[in-house]
Amino acid sequence: MSTRRSGTRDAPVSRFPKGPLLGWVSMSGTRKPGLATVADLPHTMLTSSGRASLYQALQLLELPPGSTVLVPTYHCPTMVAPVLCAGLTPRFFGIDANGLPRLETIPDEVRTSARAMIVAHYFGVPQNLGEVRRWCDAAGVALIEDCAHALFGRVDDQAVGSWGDYATASISKFLPVPELGLLASSRRRLPAKHLGAATFRAQVKGVVDVLESGATFGRPAWMSPLLRALFALKNRRRLHPPASAPGPMPALDEEEMLVVCDMGRIDEAPLHVSRWIHRSMPLGRVVRRRQENFALYAEGLKSLPGARPLLSTRSRQVAPYVFPLWVDDGDRVYHALRDAGMPVYRWDRIWPGTPDLAGDHGPLWSRHVVQLLCHQDLSREEVQTVIAEGLDLLGVTAPDKM
Repeated sequence: MSTRRSGTRDAPVSRFPKGPLLGWVSMSGTRKPGLATVADLPHTMLTSSGRASLYQALQLLELPPGSTVLVPTYHCPTMVAPVLCAGLTPRFFGIDANGLPRLETIPDEVRTSARAMIVAHYFGVPQNLGEVRRWCDAAGVALIEDCAHALFGRVDDQAVGSWGDYATASISKFLPVPELGLLASSRRRLPAKHLGAATFRAQVKGVVDVLESGATFGRPAWMSPLLRALFALKNRRRLHPPASAPGPMPALDEEEMLVVCDMGRIDEAPLHVSRWIHRSMPLGRVVRRRQENFALYAEGLKSLPGARPLLSTRSRQVAPYVFPLWVDDGDRVYHALRDAGMPVYRWDRIWPGTPDLAGDHGPLWSRHVVQLLCHQDLSREEVQTVIAEGLDLLGVTAPDKM
C-alpha cells in the first residue's frame, strides 16, 4: 500500500479491481499471446517500471545535459518525470484526433533543438508511426515509442514497438505484478547494464502486495478468507487518513509532481516476484479477456447522447489497456464514476507549464476522455455494471440484457 504524499488525496475504495489479480485462473490458458508483443523485439531488458524504462532509454541516448526532449501535451506525469530525472528539458507538442503528433505545428526552433521524442500508443490501440519515424530521421531526433498502454499489438503489418529507436512498456498494467517495466529495441542493442538490487524489505513487500491485492477481491478463492483476515490484522496498526472529498484533485507544482511520480527505483532491478510471474504466466487469457471486455464496452456504449467511443478497433491484433470514452460532460461523469468506485481513470493532471497550443486535442482529452479499464480480471458482469452506471449518468436507460 502506498503512503500518502504531500499534495495528493486518497482515491475512493474501488468496488472492482483496478488491475490484474493473481489467482488460479491466471495460470490457465495458452502460454503464447497469439499476437505480437514488445517482448518479442530482438533486444530487451526488464526494469522496475514503465517510467524506469523511459529513464533508462534516455540515459542510453547519452544526450548532452539540458537537451530538448519532445513530449505530448496529453500525458501521464510519469511520462515527463523521467526526462527531468535524466537532466533533460521537456518541450511539449500537440496531438491530433488519433493521438498522433501534429508534426507540422512543431516550431522550427524546437525541432532543430530536439534530440529525442516520446510518442505514445494511447489506450492500447496502436497507431502507425511511419510518418513520425520519417520526421525523426529527417530531424536527427531519436524516437522513443511509449508502449505503456500497448504491450501487445500490430498495425498495418508492423509490430508495436518496432518503430522506435527504443520502446518502453509497463508490464504491471497487464500482469498481476507490483511493478515491472520493459525496455526494448528492434534497432539498437541494449548494453549489459547493472541495475541495483531491491532491498530485502522491498522484495517481501512485493510478495505481500500481490497476495493482498488478490485476497481483497477473492483470489485465490479458497485462501482469500484467511489472507483477508491476516491483512486486516496487519492494517489495523496503520494510521488511516480521513476519507477524501469528491471532485477534482488539487494542482501540484513540479516538485510535488516528481514526488507523486515515485522515481525512487528507476535505477534498480525488478522484484523477484515480478520476474517469476512474468516468466510463468500464460498470456492467451490476458489477450482474449481484454478483447472481450473492450468489445462489451463498444457495444454497450455506442450511439449515446453526450458521449462516444474515442478510438474504436475491431482488430484481433490488439489487446487494449482501456476503453476510451469521450464524454461531453466529462467532469461530472468522471468524478461520479470515480467516487462510486468504478474502475476508471482520467489523465487530468498534466505537467506544470504544459502550453495551450492551437488545434491541440491534448487539453480536450484531459477533460473529456474517461478511461474505462478492461483488464482480464474484470468479469463480464462487472463491465456491464460499469456500462450501466455510465448510461445512468448520461440519462440513458440500460437494456435488461447486454
